Amino acid sequence: MSFSVKVEPSGHTFPVEADEPVLDAALRHGLTLPYGCRNGACGSCMGKVVEGKIAYPDGELPPALTEEQAIAGMALFCQARARGDLIIETREVAEGQDIPIKKLPTRIAEMSRLNHDVMLLKLKLPASERLQFLAGQYVDFVLKDGRRRSFSLANAPHDDAFLVLHIRHVEGGRFTGEVFDKMQVKDILRIEGPFGGFYLREESDRPIIFMAGGTGFAPIKGMIEHAFALGSERPMHLYWGARAARDLYMASLPEQWLKAHANFRYTPVLSEPMDEDNWQGRTGYVHEAIVQDYPELGGYDIYASGPPPMVYAGQAMFPAHGLDLDHYYSDAFEYNRD
Repeated sequence: MSFSVKVEPSGHTFPVEADEPVLDAALRHGLTLPYGCRNGACGSCMGKVVEGKIAYPDGELPPALTEEQAIAGMALFCQARARGDLIIETREVAEGQDIPIKKLPTRIAEMSRLNHDVMLLKLKLPASERLQFLAGQYVDFVLKDGRRRSFSLANAPHDDAFLVLHIRHVEGGRFTGEVFDKMQVKDILRIEGPFGGFYLREESDRPIIFMAGGTGFAPIKGMIEHAFALGSERPMHLYWGARAARDLYMASLPEQWLKAHANFRYTPVLSEPMDEDNWQGRTGYVHEAIVQDYPELGGYDIYASGPPPMVYAGQAMFPAHGLDLDHYYSDAFEYNRD
């Protein structure tokens, strides 16, 4: 059985199953309500039930909710279950500065090679913690000697049981060398975040062009999956640039999106395909492929993520094709230096 939840003052609505927390349902449908621990201990997700009834597991109030607050209609939406249609009052997170930055320990839950030089890392936070973030943001690893290394989150906000990173091995890179040669599952690392102004602007209704280079696919993956969760009907076209076919390390995933979503298009572009690739697709530079297909960019939002030369080349070229740089959102993967 499912019920309807209306959020005030935004007016957004979403369905919730009778046995799932209201917060989980909101996140699953792309609405970013505030939260912290996800287990009722911190109170960050507190809001008001304006109409309707809720219940809590075992009939007990969560630790961060007092009886007086409950009588006044306040609720912790990470634990509250709907017992009918609801109208709730809570803010929605729209910008990065709305989210508190945390420094947390994490445990490596999974490591897997995605290709010859990209490692997938899944990080698990303590049971009492969750890291809220916007699709496209990044976290810092805080190392023992004070160094920091920044990596974009590859998962969407509703899928936050783990923090997922795509880490490319950099020749001579001290940290990425440790990731590939020394780190193991169950190792403990310390992170801080989320950071960054590179996130999906949900209020826009403009069609989107995504330009990814290499592991710049990671934050864009999170954005696209978040847009799908929102039920967005905005046209989206992903261009993913790489040297050779082996560098498109999750090439089957955009192909799955193509089959499942009529508003999504995908164009991989290789700059140096190898003979064994037998490549029949687009070649050259990815920003040039975009202007070949879209000579007039005035009505678009463009999100660019990956190597700085690609990001800056788009920034230089696209205005000549009508793009207002206020609608060019970018994350250039500059290497951290000690």
